Amino acid sequence: MDPELGRNVVELGMIRDLEISDSEVGFALALTTLACPFQGQLRSEAEAAVLALDGIKTVDIRLEEMTPQERQEALAKARPTTQPTAELAAKLNKVSHVVAVLSGKGGVGKSLVSSLLAVALRREGQSVGVLDADITGPSIPKMFGISGHPSASPLGILPMDSSLGIKIMSINLLLPSEDDAVIWRGPLISGAIKQFWQEVIWGQLDTLVVDLPPGTSDASLTVMQSLPLSGVVLVTSPQDLAGMVVRKAAKMAEHLSIPILGLVENMSYFVAPDTGQRYEVFGPSHAQATASRLGVPLLGRLPLDSQIAELSDAGRIEEYPADEFLPIAQTLIKTMPEAKEPPPLTQ
Repeated sequence: MDPELGRNVVELGMIRDLEISDSEVGFALALTTLACPFQGQLRSEAEAAVLALDGIKTVDIRLEEMTPQERQEALAKARPTTQPTAELAAKLNKVSHVVAVLSGKGGVGKSLVSSLLAVALRREGQSVGVLDADITGPSIPKMFGISGHPSASPLGILPMDSSLGIKIMSINLLLPSEDDAVIWRGPLISGAIKQFWQEVIWGQLDTLVVDLPPGTSDASLTVMQSLPLSGVVLVTSPQDLAGMVVRKAAKMAEHLSIPILGLVENMSYFVAPDTGQRYEVFGPSHAQATASRLGVPLLGRLPLDSQIAELSDAGRIEEYPADEFLPIAQTLIKTMPEAKEPPPLTQ
């Protein structure tokens, strides 16, 4: 049975080019789209059904994609579901860890840290997604070079894939133009973030990285109260002002009983390419003092690097070596707890 269309694969015209030779069977399984989240399930169930027949020892299944006309005919045969989209998508999602990237101050590089964290985790062999919760200032699709609109199905929205296979969902992917402004009040922003969690088919992920907007208002509160967070990563910059504001964000996480996994200082220093000399452009680092004051580990200090800006603008952030980020990703893999439902908010 196709769980999305509610009919069996033969009735939907998905089985073609059937070949039988002694104990061997081969056929093509034509999907409505090769991005179908159920392709593994459909393939394994079809293989099991054929192997259950007497005398069959091997099954060779080739995946193909329907033509637009075939897809239209198959969808016309679908049996509509009565289950809510959020309930259906939730059954398909199994996310082991959810990490929110947070800072009380804008401009410290939360989106950059979110992106590089996702890339580093992916290079470590994890299946990774990025939920862009910065509804009014989304930048994740631009940095990953993703454009166009995600596919929708009766079960939910399919996130878009980056070149490394990182799943991405952002409000910018749903707008007619990436330059369009999202002029929404708090409740609408909160609703969109909940939909990105509940109605997107993330599938099986080792880690979902949530890029939060600056501040401690509706968006951050929605994520901390609605998503099963493993914890938050705080981002700051060398200025003492940034450290003061990030401590506010830490207090918010503490009030909501969300674990703080560690602190990352961005734009910490600059290495001159000709001499190798290190310069603290924004003054001496306060990262260790801030981490100690909060009682959390200092995960790392990231440099100012013009290559980051060039690759981000070109949509090629996945090409950045990010050597300084590898130990951060490895530390989080070892220390972050499993995702769990948020505790009830107390006064």
